Amino acid sequence: MPIIEAEGLTKTYRVFQKKEGLLGSLRGLYRREYKDVRAVDDISFSIEPGEMVAFLGPNGAGKTTTLKMLSGLIYPTSGEASVLGFVPSLRADAFRRRFALVMGQKNQLWWDLPAADSFQLNREIYSIPAPEFQKTLNELTELLGVEKLTRQAVRELSLGERMKMELIAALLHQPQLLLLDEPTIGLDVVAQVAIQKCLRDYHTRRGVTMLLTSHYMRDVEALCDRVLVIAHGRLVHDGPLSGIVERFGHAKLVKLEFADGVAPDDLGRFGEVTRREGPSADLKVERSRVAEVLGAILDRHAVADVSVQDPPLEQLIARVFEEGRRSHDAA
Repeated sequence: MPIIEAEGLTKTYRVFQKKEGLLGSLRGLYRREYKDVRAVDDISFSIEPGEMVAFLGPNGAGKTTTLKMLSGLIYPTSGEASVLGFVPSLRADAFRRRFALVMGQKNQLWWDLPAADSFQLNREIYSIPAPEFQKTLNELTELLGVEKLTRQAVRELSLGERMKMELIAALLHQPQLLLLDEPTIGLDVVAQVAIQKCLRDYHTRRGVTMLLTSHYMRDVEALCDRVLVIAHGRLVHDGPLSGIVERFGHAKLVKLEFADGVAPDDLGRFGEVTRREGPSADLKVERSRVAEVLGAILDRHAVADVSVQDPPLEQLIARVFEEGRRSHDAA
């Protein structure tokens, strides 16, 4: 049975349209005008137990709204959702004990108290037996390397340390489902890697299902095999991460280093030259022509080194977003 099932999930907001100028403001006192904005527009998907799925989209695409509907924080305008066998909007106690929502831009810990005090509060809220609580806490603090920081006031911690504490607080009751909204936002590379490692290790140990939104493609590549892409409230891609490369990666990047110390001037005939610097050059070549182009270059020039790469994932995701925008505009 899927952990998450969404069918035709839609969320529409009625937004007041304020007119410009004093006269427009006065008219608005007597005759208010509204428009309907669809934050999420008829999306359907399912997630199986143990999956780690990335939920991607540009700002304002509807990612956070979807997570809030799946967690029961807001009601859908239409459509249905089933999470862990429950209807999220009913907010049943048994449902709330089995999932956790971590929002990178929202704090759940008491700012002026040590994180350990917030952890104890969570233990009481979720009625976690003391031995089980201590065992889980020790496991998580060891995974994240923050054993010595739990008695320090949260406001005195760095952003990365605070995020680690937020993650510990979310996992103390051992949820079956973890919803992560930008968990590494604003963190440096070292902190990002630490969070990724913790999530990966915790998933291996406990088999928790994760749905992750992030603008950092390193998070997606490190954690997720499947990707949902949403644009303008609509789901535009659902499939393996490798499928994005196959679907939108029409070209390969050929990196060349020439033996005579200078990149030749005739490379433009083989593909789009994206970089030329000293003996090195990068060529953008259609996937189907890579072997042909490499053979032609090697016949004409002495090449010291060559590599063929897929375009950066960021570029491919941006192309998915652009296709979604065009589809929305056409509709």
